[in-house]
Amino acid sequence: MSKTPPQDRLKALENGLAAAKTLAEALPFIQIYDREIVVVKYGGHAMGDTETARKFAADIVLLKLVGIHPVVVHGGGPQISRMLDRAGVKSQFVDGLRVTDSETMEVAEMVLSGSVNKELAHLITAAGREADVRGVGLSGKDARLITCEKAVRTRKDPDSMIEQVVDLGFVGEPSDVDPTLIQALINAPEDYIPVVAPIGVAEDGRTYNINADTAAGAIAKALSAKRFILLSDIPGVLDKNGELIREMSVNDAKQLMEDGTATGGMIPKLETCIAALDNGVEAAVILDGRTPHVLLMELFTEHGAGTLIQ
Repeated sequence: MSKTPPQDRLKALENGLAAAKTLAEALPFIQIYDREIVVVKYGGHAMGDTETARKFAADIVLLKLVGIHPVVVHGGGPQISRMLDRAGVKSQFVDGLRVTDSETMEVAEMVLSGSVNKELAHLITAAGREADVRGVGLSGKDARLITCEKAVRTRKDPDSMIEQVVDLGFVGEPSDVDPTLIQALINAPEDYIPVVAPIGVAEDGRTYNINADTAAGAIAKALSAKRFILLSDIPGVLDKNGELIREMSVNDAKQLMEDGTATGGMIPKLETCIAALDNGVEAAVILDGRTPHVLLMELFTEHGAGTLIQ
């Protein structure tokens, strides 16, 4: 019979005690979110890393198993860019939004509603196999989930300083979200986790690409979510010195956009957080999705992670 060395037994005991302590400390937070809806926007380059995606899927399954109702809305910008590069199509961005012509729209829908959406839903199903937790891939076009209208953006001409309308093409903004399908999945006796691609349809039947942050915020608002969490490639909101801002108000967020501290892709993130908070969502958080288990750290520890906006 082989014997475990005393130092190995001690280390195993210490590790076990640390794990037990972590679980005990998480209990109050688990109770806070019991049977609450948490909308998670998953995006950035972390989506392209298979191991990071698997860990994210496992964390989402864990949320479901402790009584939380997670709803995942995903991006896919890097994947769209790669596909466009292969086709020799150059992307343009205005305030973090991709200018989308008809060719780009076709690629965006194929990537978002197809490969990205189904792979993420599959990873969640695989992670939850033993407990029969299943990811269900959806598009905003399904069951009138997201009705949208053409997005309008303006820019000041640097010479005349006159506001000019910028045509973003087939870029939409949600005008209405019908959460009936998502609520049916949440309330089903089975453990389903909705996974939504940010594609919407206008009243005239045209399909539009929606910024994933904006789509997730609109869904969080429609569901009156307890938390709206944005996972991306950044640690959170940074100040002018590049330091992480741990907590801010809606007015603070508006000020950062007005004074130019927030630029590019951070603008739609803050805009959608503000809109969600103004319409019943309790709090929004911007986190670095590349950090393993950052979602669990934010929800189940006292110090959290990233930037909290409330």
